[in-house]
Amino acid sequence: MKALINIDYTYDFVADAGALTCGEPGQAIEGKIVELTEEFIRNGDYVVFAIDVHDQGDKYHPETKLFPPHNLRGTSGRDLFGALQDVYSESQQRENVAYMDKTRYSAFAGTDLEIKLRERGITEVHLVGVCTDICVLHTAVDAYNKGFQIVVYRDAVASFNPKGHEWALGHFEQSLGAVVK
Repeated sequence: MKALINIDYTYDFVADAGALTCGEPGQAIEGKIVELTEEFIRNGDYVVFAIDVHDQGDKYHPETKLFPPHNLRGTSGRDLFGALQDVYSESQQRENVAYMDKTRYSAFAGTDLEIKLRERGITEVHLVGVCTDICVLHTAVDAYNKGFQIVVYRDAVASFNPKGHEWALGHFEQSLGAVVK
């Protein structure tokens, strides 16, 4: 059994005016992310929207020192970007679609994602979203350490750091045994 984990494909990370945008590279993958998400939903596979959330003025969160405020709770910056928002809106009541907040890079850190995957007998996670070398990478490392097989879609991940993006794609294959399609 497999699941698609849609990581942080939000306005703040993708739109030109987003607070921490990867801009054009993130916008260029929209079609593939939407296509994969629709395919997984249609096939009855588990689809998780794992979305970063922060609280305004949280001086204790480690990202506060690294990045400008982004994906703030209750703001439109957390809205899914582009057509992905429509896909989620149309399918959010389906049993195989879940939306979860995450407060760290990895979708596994501090969430019940592993429990939800194991309950459904899922052994293979497919990863899409942003940023390749941050949240996608940390989710992949945790998935590897938890014994999941990993598939990453080269044309459905992006970053604001081109060198980090390329490094992460190699790391997925060479160090995590992931299939990069």
